[in-house]
Amino acid sequence: MDYDYSDLVANTKRWAERAVAAGWIDQHTARQLEAIDSRTPESLIDRSSSRPLIVAFMGGTGVGKSTLLNRLAGQAIARTGIERPTSREVTMYRHRAVQLSKLPENLPFDEIRQAEHDDETNKNVIWIDMPDFDSTALHNQEIVRQWLPHIDVLIYVVSPERYRDNKAWRLLLAEGGRHAWLFVMNQWDRGEAVQYDDFKEQLSVAGFDAPIIFKTACGEPDFPDEFENLAETIATLATETTVKQLESRNTQARKDVLKTSLVDCLKLVGNDRDYRKLSERWRRSWQDAGRTLQQGFEWPLRQLAGYYAEHDKASKQQQSELWDAWVQSRYEDALDDLILHADANGLATAALKRELLQLRGKAEKIMYDQTELAVRRALANPGHAAHRAFLKGMRFCEIVLPLGAMSFVGYQVFSGYYHSSLDYRNYLGANFAIHSSLFVGLSWLIPFFILKKLKPSLEKAALKGLKKGAAIALMQIEAEIVNAIERLCQQRSEIAAEAEQIIRQCESSRESIETIRNDSRLARMLVD
Repeated sequence: MDYDYSDLVANTKRWAERAVAAGWIDQHTARQLEAIDSRTPESLIDRSSSRPLIVAFMGGTGVGKSTLLNRLAGQAIARTGIERPTSREVTMYRHRAVQLSKLPENLPFDEIRQAEHDDETNKNVIWIDMPDFDSTALHNQEIVRQWLPHIDVLIYVVSPERYRDNKAWRLLLAEGGRHAWLFVMNQWDRGEAVQYDDFKEQLSVAGFDAPIIFKTACGEPDFPDEFENLAETIATLATETTVKQLESRNTQARKDVLKTSLVDCLKLVGNDRDYRKLSERWRRSWQDAGRTLQQGFEWPLRQLAGYYAEHDKASKQQQSELWDAWVQSRYEDALDDLILHADANGLATAALKRELLQLRGKAEKIMYDQTELAVRRALANPGHAAHRAFLKGMRFCEIVLPLGAMSFVGYQVFSGYYHSSLDYRNYLGANFAIHSSLFVGLSWLIPFFILKKLKPSLEKAALKGLKKGAAIALMQIEAEIVNAIERLCQQRSEIAAEAEQIIRQCESSRESIETIRNDSRLARMLVD
């Protein structure tokens, strides 16, 4: 499927907004993506069917761009030399039937000098005279750059004195792959063969193996030059097939730049393996910090356990003394160490900081909740299991033994009374009464005192519960950070998948590019 370039740019800008909001790329990178121009040559023309070839003269001051356009038009449509009133003037020469789309909204200029004609032989060409690129006015250079997306063929005009212009040369190297190029050595009546050869050598450095260079001399009407060859070349290029070839190549070149920008952004996003290593780093770091914290908890836990032993519960103020500034500082140090480790490995620390931010203040609540729950359970069931089983047995004996003793004594009283009535023996005496009372009393007192003496210490139970709760809290804090890293990995996978989808879409239309024969004139005008 061939995806529209403007849609890809729009998707990229939306992706950049989400990525910078989540902290995966910085503002500078996002601004670079958002500055990508979605305009192409076809966006300049109000298209009902095919569109004309858009050709622009570009070069430095005084090389004769406007003179060339006037010669093509056969009339003075572009102001030359000192006649150009401003550095921002753009001159357009087009057939009257060609309609432009929404000027001046689509293009960054306040005023355009337009000239129309009725010459059917030039109906399929729009000529544009660009401002001097080497002007000291920076706005002049900006106009040239903002017009470039709308151009199919750039005619790079130089003169024997100015063919080594550095500013225009840098533009040529930057824009080379996006346009078809023709070169004009103007004012050739003042030129020499060595200058032509040197200029041709320069173009080979830029990637043109066999550049098409025309020698013109607009100042001398009788001087033989190649101006007619230039006009003929443009005329042969102004076909629907060539326009489509340049259009698709131009668009694909821009898609390749877009793809490269996204690939560079993905390097900033990193890979899933490096982010998952953060979990291992955190576990090791937190284990060391946990041992230090458990040692530091020893004294405040004892203080808190004593308070629990004397009161039904501790207030939140007493609990907050457990997670004090010293503990928070150790916790913050562990988190900062994780962030520094991520930064040292080139990971998106802004995204990591966003995930950890909400957890920086959550640890205290985790510690409070876990210690409160654990101490309540410990106080509800003090002692260990064997201890509680033994005490449960004593409580049973405290009830059963006295009842058993009283039953035994009652049986003896009844039996003694019965036998004394039969054989007239003496009834139970004082010794029996004393022994029976002692027997019944001891059967109750022994379990009672055992229960009293072996009653679990509430302070010890509270301390045990607090230590257990603190240990659980530290493990939960570790798990919370690990889960945050897992969410970070999931976010990274999602943000990377969106970018990779746009990259695939940039590549999907490569096979549909119109083929250009290597031995054609058009192929000589192109550079990869």
